[in-house]
Amino acid sequence: MPSTHNRDKPWDTPDIDKWKIEEFKEDDNASGLPFAEESSFMTLFPKYREVYLKSIWNEVTKTLDMHHIACTLDLVEGSMTVKTTRKTFDPAIILKARDLIKLLARSVPFPQAVKVLQDDVACDIIKIGNFVSNKERFVKRRQRMIGPNGNTLKALELLTKCYILVQGNTVSSMGPYKGLKEVRRIVEDCMKNVHPIYHIKELMIKRELAKKPELAEEDWSRFLPMFKKRNVARKKPKNIKDKKISDEKKVYTPFPPAQTPRKIDLEIESGEYFLSKKEKDLKKVNERKEKQEERQLEREAERAKDYVAPEEEEYKSSLKKSKKDSKKSKKRSSSDNEEDDKKEKSEKKHKKKHKKSD
Repeated sequence: MPSTHNRDKPWDTPDIDKWKIEEFKEDDNASGLPFAEESSFMTLFPKYREVYLKSIWNEVTKTLDMHHIACTLDLVEGSMTVKTTRKTFDPAIILKARDLIKLLARSVPFPQAVKVLQDDVACDIIKIGNFVSNKERFVKRRQRMIGPNGNTLKALELLTKCYILVQGNTVSSMGPYKGLKEVRRIVEDCMKNVHPIYHIKELMIKRELAKKPELAEEDWSRFLPMFKKRNVARKKPKNIKDKKISDEKKVYTPFPPAQTPRKIDLEIESGEYFLSKKEKDLKKVNERKEKQEERQLEREAERAKDYVAPEEEEYKSSLKKSKKDSKKSKKRSSSDNEEDDKKEKSEKKHKKKHKKSD
């Protein structure tokens, strides 16, 4: 029940920031005694992070020692562990240390991950691997979140005031709680096939509206854009092999199609159902062998193609042609000489006849 005591408080002045998070100091721990039990958290890391973690682990131990937190790096198991000590006075710092090693395991660089130890910075690791079953679609939507040259991610970082890193099946984000809430909503919607540009437009409008004090207590829904989901009809790729071209139209029949036979029915027809387990295994082995033999024959035939000599054209010598031409020319010359001799003889006979007649 809200308080009905509305008397003015002398210490409640307008210059006090009620939302300011003050630093927790050692003096704030009233008892001054160590914690009753030791708290510890362990996180596994992938093998590709091993080299980087070895190089920066000295810096990690120094920063955690300032807050009286112990840490260990186990390269055999591939794990990082943080735990409280007897000097630890802040009960919430162990949770911040847990977030630090989680971010380091998810490929966040150490200078950025250390900021999570601050009071006004929180982190959120969003799992995106279970949203889409198809791997190609998953990669496409994850890339959509990053955008061309990382421009979409930069815009989201500026509008939400959060650091965002997309790595594998997770999205790591760091920043204020309000921004982290927006980042989670955008990431989940992106994996559900809602483009981040719609959220970017909405955030830009909200940022402009927040600057106007007269709209502080009004509903902003009338200013925000309403995007309707449209199912755009796209042309399906034509498979020429699978498509059956038929000019005849299907005749309408009120009866349902015939029921397809079950697997057991097919086995009964072939007689496989009545075989024992050993006989079935033998049959499978024989079928496998037959398939292997067929493939082997096909491969041998393909290999033999390389050793088949190509068909060559018949070689015709130019000398033979010249000899034939010379023979033909000789025959022609001899036939011409014979004709000339015959003509001369006939002319002589004709002359002799004329002389006798005279």
